[in-house]
Order: sequence, then structure tokens, then C-alpha cells
Amino acid sequence: QLEEGMKLLIIGLAAKVVIADRIGTLWNSIRMIGFDSISTKLAWMGAFAYSLQLYFDFAGYSMMARGIGKMLGFELPVNFRYPYISKSITDFWRRWHISLSTWFKEYVYIPLGGNRAGRGRAHLNILIVWVLTGFWHGASFNFLAWGLYYALLLMLEKDVLAKLLNKLPKAVGTVYTLFFVLIGWVLFASDSLTESIGYLKVMFGFSGAGAISPMFFYDVLSNMVLLVIAAAASLPFGAKIGRRYVQKNPAAAVIPVAVVLILCTAYLVDAGYNPFLYFRF
Repeated sequence: QLEEGMKLLIIGLAAKVVIADRIGTLWNSIRMIGFDSISTKLAWMGAFAYSLQLYFDFAGYSMMARGIGKMLGFELPVNFRYPYISKSITDFWRRWHISLSTWFKEYVYIPLGGNRAGRGRAHLNILIVWVLTGFWHGASFNFLAWGLYYALLLMLEKDVLAKLLNKLPKAVGTVYTLFFVLIGWVLFASDSLTESIGYLKVMFGFSGAGAISPMFFYDVLSNMVLLVIAAAASLPFGAKIGRRYVQKNPAAAVIPVAVVLILCTAYLVDAGYNPFLYFRF
């Protein structure tokens, strides 16, 4: 347990320090340029970068917590199960921040009656849960809009889209989910609802510097390797490769973990940018 806990702690630290903090500089640089000066494609890339930063930041902390718990003899639950491979919004929220979703389900949604009292009551219960979830993250209009946004999407899936998504290829469901999740993260990341609306206008070409700009190519080329690594690390095949390596080379498994720890230490000593995205919560 001590050994497994140390591995989880180090891998979680790497997710936070090596991936989340590095990719967060891209999102920050896009925000500093100003939304009126960025192109549509750069706005989408910024939302994509933020989605990866948030995932590795929070999943990294959750993994570190699990690692420390295991080292002390406690088995804490997994909090993320590769949410960006979800085939629907419902599936996404079964995989993202599982502890919070489970808490609201067990202590709010089910006590209110869940879906046992008819469709109208089930919709009302979903609305109540997601308004509370929005306010749980912060008492501002963008978080309220974020909660209402997911409430409407989940109601729509429950009544209309669920059967259709089940018939379509899984890849279509994943693209659909990522599209709406990226829009949701814009509401979540912004400091105000006005800022969120301004950024969404740029994403859909209603304002900003047009469809494309030289800055987009510069940011893509500068961050391509990091974006590819982060995207790959958010998928389950990386963990499968790691497990196979450990099974075949149990004695040598400590080497990559030690290298990762050294790399994390170097980044922590050298870097001045170590944001804690969830400080507000």
C-alpha cells in the first residue's frame, strides 16, 4: 500500500505540475491578449487548453489525495474515470468529479424523489440539483448559467437524445459531448457571465479577429507537443500501456516513476506559475 500510494502521489503530482501548469500558460496567454483580438480558431484552442488544464489540475490533486490516503491505510474512491471519452453528457457526469456527482445524487436528487414521480418532477429535480451545483462552485451568474446549461442538456438527453446517441457510433457521441463540454467550460472559466458571452461570440465567429490569425499558427506550433501529450494522457490507453509495463517489468517499474519525480521537482523549483484552479471552492 505504501509503494502504491507513493506511485499515485507522484503520478498525480506530474499531472498537476508537468501537464496542467504548462498547458495553463497557453490559456492565460489567450486571455491576456483580449477576446476582441483573438480569432475563432484560437478561441476554440483556448477552450480546449483550459479543459485539459482543469482536468489534469483537479484529477492530479485527486490522485495525490488517493496516494496519501493509501500510504496512511485509507482507500479513497476514484474521482475521475477518463471523462473526455464520454459518449453523452450524462456519461460525462458519471466520470467527472464522481464524489460531487454522487453526493448530489444521494443527498439531493434521490431524496427529492429522483425520477420516480414522473417526467415533470424528474426535470424539476434535475433543475434543483444543477442550480445547487452551480452555486456550490460560486455565487455568481456565470456559475448559475453553467448549472442551468447542464440541467437543460441533461433534460434534453433524458427525453430525446439518449435513444439517438445509443444508435450512433461511439465516436459521434464523444464529439457531441466534447463540443458541449467545451462550451460549458467557457462559462466555468470566466470571471463573469458577460465575459463568458463575449468569449462564446468569438468562438462562433460573431466577434473577434476573424476565423483565423497568425497568432493561431504560432500558438499551435509552440504548444503542439504539449497538447498532443495532454490529450493522449487523458485517454485510457496510456494507463493500459503503463499497467502492461509494470506487469512485465515489476522491478524496473520504479525507474520511470523516479524520473517523473525528478522532473516534477525540477519544474517546481524552476517555475513561477503554479496555479491552484480550485482555490475558490
